[in-house]
Amino acid sequence: MPGRSAYSASKWAVIGFTKSLALELGADGIRVNAVLPGAVDGPRIRAVIAAKAEALGKPLEEVTRAYTSQAALGRMVTACDIANMVLFASSDLAVNVTGQELVVDGLTQALS
Repeated sequence: MPGRSAYSASKWAVIGFTKSLALELGADGIRVNAVLPGAVDGPRIRAVIAAKAEALGKPLEEVTRAYTSQAALGRMVTACDIANMVLFASSDLAVNVTGQELVVDGLTQALS
């Protein structure tokens, strides 16, 4: 992301840390994964969208649409979506999932 080097570096650090821990702890049967959420619907992101709409002088609905259209599924992630991924990752259904980036963002490709 242009202009967000520190943010990007910190995110890549989390991924590297996750993969290293998975390698280090795997022999002990410990799985390590990183859950990477997209924009999670709630008061914080709604405030961000409202502030951006005001700063740009655009209607709230237009800026909200811009955020939701960033994802292939056309919607924001919910807290329940994140909880479901954590539940899956910590269950026996994911017994051989470790060192992974578990992205829960509806396939966000374009960020505005």
